[in-house]
Amino acid sequence: MVTIRPAQPSDATFLAWAMLSASRSHLAKGWFDIVLERPEAACIEFLRRLAVTQARSWWHYSRFHIAEVDGEPAATLCAFRAGDAYPLSVAAIAEVCYGFGWDSQTQNTMWSRGSYIFTCTFEDNDAAWTIENVATLPDHRKRGLAGALIRHVLPDGRAQGLDEAQITFLIGNDAAAGAYANAGFEFFAEKRSAEFAAATGAPGLCRYVRRL
Repeated sequence: MVTIRPAQPSDATFLAWAMLSASRSHLAKGWFDIVLERPEAACIEFLRRLAVTQARSWWHYSRFHIAEVDGEPAATLCAFRAGDAYPLSVAAIAEVCYGFGWDSQTQNTMWSRGSYIFTCTFEDNDAAWTIENVATLPDHRKRGLAGALIRHVLPDGRAQGLDEAQITFLIGNDAAAGAYANAGFEFFAEKRSAEFAAATGAPGLCRYVRRL
């Protein structure tokens, strides 16, 4: 039996796994692996804290919905108005870093390692209903949970009076592209850069959109 519910602070560890998994996409390493340069357990702890910061960024638990199978978390995603959450990214990461006692120089070095991402980011659309951090546990994949979550959150964007939904993912993640197309999304644009490819092994980012 599948049920969908809002995430809670107690879900922070599961959300940390999901954020790390989503950032990796179909690759061995993702943005957080590259930025933090720490073992997976340390990355998970960083992301667990990121899920419960005071800043309600797009990594905050309050942005997430969880699909449970027989009462256990199996898949998740976050959904938000872009202008409400993306601008809080720096503050949220700084909050976690200071909690670890990491100084500004350490944070600047982290952002420098992750700066490749900005070579492939898209023009801001603050009014877009945005879906991010889509992840499903391996044993529950190919069962339609991501699609069910997407269908669950799209009405929330309409309820806010928004006209368009967007979702961005790594070029080459064909499974994600298929799932989003099945949910009514269509190709919008892609951005590629040599710097992005050198850092990750993927050529860049792809964005799909749909009307709400």
